Amino acid sequence: MQPQDEARRDMAEEARWSRPECQAWTGALLLGTCLLYCARASLSICAATMSQDFGWNKKEAGIVLSSFFWGYCFTQVAGGHLGDRIGGEKVILLSASAWGCLTAATPLLSRLGSAHLVFITSSRVLTGLLQGVYFPALTSLLAQKVRESERAFTYSTVGSGSQLGTLVTGAVGSLLLDWYGWQSVFYFSGGLTLLWVGYVYRYLLSGKDCGALGAPPAARPSQVPWRQLFRKPSVWAAVLSQLSSACSFFILLSWLPTFFQETFPHSKGWVFNVVPWLVAAPTSLFSGFLADHLISQGYRTITVRKFMQVMGLGLSSIFALCVGHSSSFLKSVVFASASIGLQTFNHSGISVNIQDLAPSCAGFLFGVANTAGALAGPPEENVKKPTATLRCHSDPAHPSSGLEGGVFSGCVRSVTPALVPSASGSVVFPSHRPAAAC
Repeated sequence: MQPQDEARRDMAEEARWSRPECQAWTGALLLGTCLLYCARASLSICAATMSQDFGWNKKEAGIVLSSFFWGYCFTQVAGGHLGDRIGGEKVILLSASAWGCLTAATPLLSRLGSAHLVFITSSRVLTGLLQGVYFPALTSLLAQKVRESERAFTYSTVGSGSQLGTLVTGAVGSLLLDWYGWQSVFYFSGGLTLLWVGYVYRYLLSGKDCGALGAPPAARPSQVPWRQLFRKPSVWAAVLSQLSSACSFFILLSWLPTFFQETFPHSKGWVFNVVPWLVAAPTSLFSGFLADHLISQGYRTITVRKFMQVMGLGLSSIFALCVGHSSSFLKSVVFASASIGLQTFNHSGISVNIQDLAPSCAGFLFGVANTAGALAGPPEENVKKPTATLRCHSDPAHPSSGLEGGVFSGCVRSVTPALVPSASGSVVFPSHRPAAAC
């Protein structure tokens, strides 16, 4: 077995990207993640205007916003499994082509008939299905192509696209919304996604990468060891941590604009739509650099991953709780920025830890964990909506809102696993045995 293990390890090393390839793919995937969030956040930016145009009430708007997660929950595992088998780059490119077309076509769907709510909701469900494969496939790709000593910074760089995408949508989308209407926001994000797909296909995917989808390389695993995976406490800790981080993030992503608009109606939209995400992008890069630097200085990988989780879940939750208790617009922006910025430390914690636990089936495992996280989307969108619109203005000194209640439920779940010393525990399947592991 020893010669076979060495052969597999050599094959895994040969499959790694060279430094120029890693830099090119990191930049491309950063832009891809940015565009993914542009498409995802477009409806949140346009929800108020679309509600006025189509006559949606608060409940109907909540249904449309939450419908994305109805689809997003169901393709996580499939996306990771496909990424492990045929290559994450193929899965990402195919899904991006589809969601780019669908996003650009959203304004056209609203003109098909009088059932605006049905058409827009259906398109969001399908968009969620298509985007659900992205991060599991991305995790599989990076686990196979990036060296362990560089994973945190690479994943944090790519993951910062989530903040950049929300930032771009908040800034450019707000301008497009004011100048050309809500339709232009969807044309913008969908069109750019299709241009990105064309660039990646033309310049980054080689002939070998574009080979037959049904012919996975021999080095990739043939099956997933279900029982072995789910008997490991560290796997369940990863699932719980992903669920916890998703709760707070989805609330802030979906309802932060509504919170500021209704609590501080005279505030500038570009401030609360831009500043928190502008802070988060460099914070994500810093967290990845810090994690890799600490590991290179001799700190144990498990210790670094836990530290990042405490920052990304525990400390960020404290600032999130402060948002709902602040009576000052400036303080609310500062607290929201700190919370969202610190959440990016999760990129160097649980997100990379899943690649540490089982590199050869990281996509599948991340899909399982992210499914649990995605399940936080629908209940938080629907259940929190009625309270998110109720301002306690009868007591000006305490302008707390439904955002506080929603963030609190997510924060309680966030702090708990951050303090449990098992989310970055033992290695389930070592990276030097990818074929034998899964």
